[in-house]
Amino acid sequence: MPACLAGRPVRMRGIGEQLAPLPLPGLPLLLVNPGAPVATAQVFAALRAEPAPATPPPAAAYDGDLAAWLAARPNHLEPAAIRLLPAIGAVLAALRALPGCRLARMSGSGATCFGWFDAPAAAAAAAAELGAARPDWWLLPTRTQAA
Repeated sequence: MPACLAGRPVRMRGIGEQLAPLPLPGLPLLLVNPGAPVATAQVFAALRAEPAPATPPPAAAYDGDLAAWLAARPNHLEPAAIRLLPAIGAVLAALRALPGCRLARMSGSGATCFGWFDAPAAAAAAAAELGAARPDWWLLPTRTQAA
């Protein structure tokens, strides 16, 4: 919830209560939800007790390839959420298979996922392709607000 109130890109830590500004450009995204809920409390309860791998602290924004920088910072809740709702894994696989998808990841504790594309037109085309294949999923091509 705190991230939703920030109104800008942030990096979350802890259980989502520790926010740090994350200066990113506006990114064309395709948001996808499989039409089934997964409760945040259940995801945290299913989280394995293994310590999360350390990730380097953010640079001023990022160094070099933004997609690679983001890919090195996984959503540690994703495996637990997929165990609870395998449809999340199907959404991620479908996003990753779309032409031009640079990065696909679950948002927060799920079940909505996103695919990052190079341009809004590419996100819209991906939405049309995926929507034709999966009319039961909710899809929204959009763009993040630049920091």
